[in-house]
Amino acid sequence: MATKYIFITGGVVSGLGKGIAAASVGLILKSRGLKVVNQKFDPYLNIDPGTMNPFQHGEVFVTDDGAETDLDLGHYERFTDATLSQSSNTTSGRVYMTVLQREREGGYNGGTVQVIPNVTEEILRRMLLSTEETKADIIITEIGGTVGDIESLPFIEAIRQIKYRVGEENCCYVHLTLVPYMEKAHEIKTKPTQHSVKELQELGIQPNILMLRCDVPIDRTTREKLALFCNVDTDCVIQNTTARSIYEVPLQLESEHMGDAVCKVLGISTPPTELSEWSKMVDVFHNPKDTVKIALVGKYVDLHDAYLSVVESLMHGGIANEVTVEIDWVDAEELKDDKTTYVRLKGADGVIVPGGFGVRGVEGMINAAKYARVNDVPYFGICLGMQIVVIEYARNVLGWADAHSTEMDKDTTHPVIDLMPDQTGKILGGTLRLGKFECTVAPGTKTMEAYKSETIWERHRHRYEFNNKYRNDFEKMGLVIAGVNPERNLVEIVEVPNHPWMVGGQFHPEFKSRPNKAGPLFREFIKASYQNKQKK
Repeated sequence: MATKYIFITGGVVSGLGKGIAAASVGLILKSRGLKVVNQKFDPYLNIDPGTMNPFQHGEVFVTDDGAETDLDLGHYERFTDATLSQSSNTTSGRVYMTVLQREREGGYNGGTVQVIPNVTEEILRRMLLSTEETKADIIITEIGGTVGDIESLPFIEAIRQIKYRVGEENCCYVHLTLVPYMEKAHEIKTKPTQHSVKELQELGIQPNILMLRCDVPIDRTTREKLALFCNVDTDCVIQNTTARSIYEVPLQLESEHMGDAVCKVLGISTPPTELSEWSKMVDVFHNPKDTVKIALVGKYVDLHDAYLSVVESLMHGGIANEVTVEIDWVDAEELKDDKTTYVRLKGADGVIVPGGFGVRGVEGMINAAKYARVNDVPYFGICLGMQIVVIEYARNVLGWADAHSTEMDKDTTHPVIDLMPDQTGKILGGTLRLGKFECTVAPGTKTMEAYKSETIWERHRHRYEFNNKYRNDFEKMGLVIAGVNPERNLVEIVEVPNHPWMVGGQFHPEFKSRPNKAGPLFREFIKASYQNKQKK
C-alpha cells in the first residue's frame, strides 16, 4: 500500500483542539492495524520553541533525539504510544533558515528565491521526510494556526501541491471548525464553518472531512446543510462535541465513524477499530475510587499549559491507582517562609516541583521541599525540582546556609548545582543536555522499586548538574544517589532517606508517560500521596 497522507487544518478560531483531534485520529487508525506517524507544522518564525517564554507558548516537549518541539507532539506520543523525532515538528523559522542558507551557498544558481516554488518545495521536502524515515502507512500532518492567517499560507499551498506529488487518491483533508451554539436563540450557527471552508477552497483545497467543534450535539438536518454547502459527503461531516476529558475524544470520534470516513476517502480496507483497552482506561479515569490532592509548586502556574505533560502524567498516575488527581496550583513566590509554606501546603497529600529556568520563585520551591521533608509529605522533584532537593538538603541538613546553584547565585561558596567543566565557553543552547540518556539505577532504592530495572532511559532538558565535588559530603549525611549516568558519571536521581517518598530526577519522565501506562515515578508518587492521605 502506498503511504497515505492526512492533513488537518483549523478554521474560524484558534484553540479548537487540532492537536487532540490529530492524536485521536492517529489512535483510531493505529487500532486498525496501521502504522501511523503524526507531525506538526507551525507557522511562527522561531526556529523551535526552545527559547520561547512558557507564558507565550506553553511547555516545550522533548523527543528521544533531543528535538525541542510543540506541546502537541506530547499528545501525539501519549495517544499513539509513538516515539517521534526531529522531523516531527517544523516551523517557518526552520524552513526559511534552510532556504536562505541554501541561497547563500549558491544552491539556487543565482536564481530569484521565492515563496513559490522555493519555500513551498522545502516544506514539501520536510512533509515527506517522515515517509522515508518511518515507512509509515499513514502520515498525519497538523497545520498550526487558522486558515486565513497570512503566516500559514505557504503551508496551505504546500498541502495543495502535495496531491500532485503523491496522488490525490492518497490525500485526505480534514478541516476542524467551530460551530457556535447561540444559547439565547437556541440555534446552531453554520455560517462560520461555511465561510472557513470557502476560504480554504479559494486556496485550492476541498476538504474531504469536516470535523465540527460544538458544545451541543449537531442534528442530521444541520449536517446535511453543511454537507451541501461545503461539498462534502454527509457521512464525512463528523461532530466533535466538548468532552469530559481529552481521553474521551477518540471514543467520541469513533462513535461518529471517523475511522470509516478516513478509510473511505483514502480507499483502504482495514479491520474494525479496536479501542477496548482505551475505553477501560477512560472508564477508570471517570469512575475513580477516591481523590488525591497534589500541590504543584511552580513559577508558570498562571498558564497551565506550561506544565502540560506533568499534569497529564499526574493524571496517568491517578489512573494507575484508580484515584482522581486534584491539582492545587501554587505560585512558588507565595511561599515566602516556613509559616506561609505550611499554611499554603498543609492540605496537600503530595508536593511536586517541576522544571524551570531562572531565579524567580526558587526560594519558595526550596521552602516547599523543606516542608515536604520535615513533615514526611511525598515529594517529587523534576529537573529543577531535583536540584531544589539537593539545595535544600545542603542548607538544612549539611548546614551550608548559602548552598545554591550557580544559575541562581554565581558567588555561592557551596555551588552544589553547577555547570560541568566541558560546558563552559559554549553558547547558551549548546550547554543543554537534550534527549534521552542512560541511567544506572541503584539497588534497594525507591527508584528501583518503581522501574524494576537496573538501566533506564529518560529524556532530559537542562543545563546545570549535580556537582560531583560534593557527592561524598551528601552521601555521608545520608542523601541517597539512586541513579547515575554511566557515560559521564552524572547524578540523575536523588532520594531523601527515612522519608515515605522523596525523590528527585534530573530528567523529565513526563515525556514518556502514557494514559494506560503511567510513568513509573508518577505511578509511585501518586501511590505514596494516596497512602499519606489515608494515614492522615
